[in-house]
Amino acid sequence: MIDVQRLRILRAVAEHGSFNRAATELLLTPSAVSQQVAALERAVGSPVVERSTRGVVLTESGRIMVEAAEAVAAELAHAQERIGRLTAERPTLTVATFGSGGRVLLPGALARFAGRHPEVELHLVEREPEDSLPMVRQSAADLAVAYHFDGPLPVRPGDRSGLQWTPLMDDPLSVVVPEGHRLAGQTSVGLAELAAEPWVLGCLKTEAYLRRYAATAGFEPRVRASTTDYFFARSLVAAGVGVSLVPSVALAPELPEVRTVPIEPPRPARYIGIATARRRRPQPYAEALTEALLEQAAADGVG
Repeated sequence: MIDVQRLRILRAVAEHGSFNRAATELLLTPSAVSQQVAALERAVGSPVVERSTRGVVLTESGRIMVEAAEAVAAELAHAQERIGRLTAERPTLTVATFGSGGRVLLPGALARFAGRHPEVELHLVEREPEDSLPMVRQSAADLAVAYHFDGPLPVRPGDRSGLQWTPLMDDPLSVVVPEGHRLAGQTSVGLAELAAEPWVLGCLKTEAYLRRYAATAGFEPRVRASTTDYFFARSLVAAGVGVSLVPSVALAPELPEVRTVPIEPPRPARYIGIATARRRRPQPYAEALTEALLEQAAADGVG
């Protein structure tokens, strides 16, 4: 039998890469942490960590155990939340979303959901995917509206982290230029045509994406301004600071001083989806909101 407390200790060691730092977090001695990890290794019959002067690194067996620890922790948190709901006056549903996607999709979807399930108390928090996906894993959120670029999905089929990914819509990126720009009237633009332009970032995550596409087009982008808000970025474009790369869902409200020009294929895009937890028991409210979000995307003609 694998001890759940030992899994918790291994999870802390993996997070900190050190017995000492894990011991500080857990209010234990480093010796006690080491002994518990050794006992876990005996129980599973395989080393779970590699010790060196530079710290502690998980073995493949250790990674499997940490994934199991995260799943167990999530299930226990979910069970505790369900027990809490037994005495609550109303069932609750917590939704995490990134700003631009939530602004476009959630109002209509939540209206549909509330009409069908008026008994549910909704809680919304704004979080980027790197924060919202762990919230779903840890049962701090029931559902997350998230996105990824052209890399791997945030969760994959059979992902042992315990998340399920439902594709929702494609979110292609366009170039935003000032109203009087030489390219403002074009129906599309090749990224190489913007080689001499200064750039304004509306999200720090797009910088690596922009640089990769620019390298393919044969130039190094000059970043003149970095923001964390696409509307602010478009305002800077309107002021003549530079041009910007903006996803479709962040193009509202319109600014009369700028023009949006689609990028020629292969057109870069974000991919928006819904992350929910894989649970043994049904999650009817999370499933109902997922259905409402899919309906809203279809009604908006996206996806």
